[in-house]
Amino acid sequence: MLLYRAWLETRWRFVVGLPLLICTAVVIVLTWPKVQQLLPLAAALDMGGEIGHRIHDAVEVQRTYRGFIWSEVFSKNLTNMVTLFAVLLGIGSLLSPASRSASFTLSLPATRNRIVAIRAATGLAELLALAFLPSVTVILVSPSVGESYSLPDALIHGLCLFAAATVFFGLAFLLSSIFTDFWRPLVITIAIAMGIGTVEVLAGGRMDYGIFHTMSGETWFRSGEFPWLGIIGCLAITGGLLWSAALNTARRDF
Repeated sequence: MLLYRAWLETRWRFVVGLPLLICTAVVIVLTWPKVQQLLPLAAALDMGGEIGHRIHDAVEVQRTYRGFIWSEVFSKNLTNMVTLFAVLLGIGSLLSPASRSASFTLSLPATRNRIVAIRAATGLAELLALAFLPSVTVILVSPSVGESYSLPDALIHGLCLFAAATVFFGLAFLLSSIFTDFWRPLVITIAIAMGIGTVEVLAGGRMDYGIFHTMSGETWFRSGEFPWLGIIGCLAITGGLLWSAALNTARRDF
């Protein structure tokens, strides 16, 4: 019963998010032949300064299919979109006063900790699918453009996406145990995510264990090193956020 109610609360966010992420991955893969034609023109651009350096680095990365997929799929589009849907999946609580079923849920023979755990597990399972299925889609669609993409790369990037995105899921989940509305957890979490992303961009790649650096799997792409510390750190932060949410829910007077 609790699992079903948790699914009902988040199902539309998941049902909308999964096709959108998969379609994004498919469209990017299908643009590869066009990108191959445009790369020589981009390489001919002569721009100085930091902007020129970044453009040159982006062009060099995308000279290979693997680099193109990392740059456009995992470093940009999926990172941004998975972050957004992680926040959306984390918002809301089966025990929120704003929920029409809160009174019914409280009447069930289950502890508040169990109710919170089931809601969190449901959202994390959906987030896991959002991170991995689009990554695997890249493998399936790549032959249509005469390329191949390795399964280990797809799985590792999917894991990086999931592990780092759980931080924003956990933050939205915690804020939903504090605020009773939908919008404040959404706005606050997105604002924090944008702030973290801005700091990492300004750091210029010097934050090897940053959340978005970990999410993009850049360490794996550039050096083949699995980002253990980044992943473990993100999961540890998520665990702390979910634990805090459980404490808040247990203390609340409904």
